[in-house]
Amino acid sequence: MKIVVCVKQVPDTKGGVKFKPDGTLDRAAMLAIMNPDDKAGLEAALRIKDEDPENTTVTVVTMGLPKADEVLREALAMGADEGLLITDRVLGGADTWATSSTIAGALKNMEYDLIITGRQAIDGDTAQVGPQISEHLDIPVISYAEELKVDRAAKTVTVKRQFDDRYHILTAKMPCLVTALSELNEPRYMTPGGIFDAFKKEVTVWGRDKLDVADENIGKAGSPTVIAKASDKVAKGKGEVVTPDSPAEAVNYIVGKLTEKHVI
Repeated sequence: MKIVVCVKQVPDTKGGVKFKPDGTLDRAAMLAIMNPDDKAGLEAALRIKDEDPENTTVTVVTMGLPKADEVLREALAMGADEGLLITDRVLGGADTWATSSTIAGALKNMEYDLIITGRQAIDGDTAQVGPQISEHLDIPVISYAEELKVDRAAKTVTVKRQFDDRYHILTAKMPCLVTALSELNEPRYMTPGGIFDAFKKEVTVWGRDKLDVADENIGKAGSPTVIAKASDKVAKGKGEVVTPDSPAEAVNYIVGKLTEKHVI
């Protein structure tokens, strides 16, 4: 079974956010981490591999600056088999459309049974790239995965999908794409041996010439999204104000809200 996990190197917002004059993020000037939803997707792939390691390969793909090699090394140290970095100057400034087109252009030249992406990246919060990749590849997509099970014999994936006030249980034939929530699991730590092995491994690097995608769909020139304004300060609403008559009533109210949102 061949699993491809798409991950993204995102700014660590604890270290501050910096913008370029054109409104795009200055990624080179910020500390970076692996996107949390993507890391949960990687852990899901590694757990599938743990069930049958001899017949499962996990390939991790990222698009970004050359420094995005770091998140691929982290994935390899966690247990992934291969890493692919898609990087080229002409791919810079891509919005979700150009990003998904680019990644799909790479995946068209790869073998896969299951593609796992994060639900969304913390530097964009659009939740668009994963589903867009599935559309480019013409394969089924199940989003917002809280649980994921694979039936190798039937070649299916069954997902418990988070919905507003309930869950969906959906099954799709492979090949398909699943977008993962960070609540899907608790990602494993890198091992010391895995770290040493990861830095010995060769990470594959693909540029524009390796991608099966039209020029008009890549980079900033191929991005239909226009940034009107960018800011690191987001206004928050006042929210709901409740004044319970007793501590017990307050506890019941909070527990009820957490249950309603499937937090507990």
